[in-house]
Formats: sequence, structure tokens, C-alpha cells
Amino acid sequence: MPHLKLTPTQKQMLYALGKFYEALNQPLVEKPLQLRTSKKKFIEVLLNSGIFAKKERAVYLNLETLEKKKNCLSYESHLIKMTEKGLLELQKIEKETQKLIALKNSFLNKKPLKKDLQTIIK
Repeated sequence: MPHLKLTPTQKQMLYALGKFYEALNQPLVEKPLQLRTSKKKFIEVLLNSGIFAKKERAVYLNLETLEKKKNCLSYESHLIKMTEKGLLELQKIEKETQKLIALKNSFLNKKPLKKDLQTIIK
């Protein structure tokens, strides 16, 4: 099966699912329990977040693509589960995100030399 690149929206959805499950399961780290959600409930969470400007049908289709074409998600008793490939993609996304956050923080924490800046009037 050829490698199919994830779109930015699909990456956001995979990242959102990973972080949603991380937050959901954080209190259960010491217990042999794991919480999961249905596709319908996860779509509601995404739409209520205000981050995704997509309509419900578009979110559904993106999740379906992540399942059927990208092999990143699977369903067990109607509950969303990440596949091994999905977990690997999530790790790549998290690594990429950490680099961007580190870059942002480096700009915020370091004062540029005044001789390197040029002032302009808007």
C-alpha cells in the first residue's frame, strides 16, 4: 500500500484525537482502564471546540478517510481507536509541533540585538 500523505486538516484531527484521549485518560494512568469515545461524540467535541470551521459532514468524511484510506484509525465496538500507523503519525505530528513551539519560545525569550533591527513607520 503506497504511503498517503495526511492533509493539514487530517493531521489536526489526529492530533486532536490524541490529545483528547490523553486528557480523558490522564486520571486513569495508574489504573488498568482506558476511556474511548464514539465517532459521533468526537465530532461533537471537535465542532464545539471552535477550532474546526468545517461542517459535521466534512469532519465525518475526514475521519472516514483517516480510517479507510490512511489506515490511521479503526473502530472497536463503535469506539474510535488509533492504529499503529495512526500512533506513529501522531508521534511525527507531536515532534513537528514541539519544534514549532520551541522556535516560538526562542523568539520570545531572546532579545534581538538593536543593531540587527530596522525601524519603519507604518
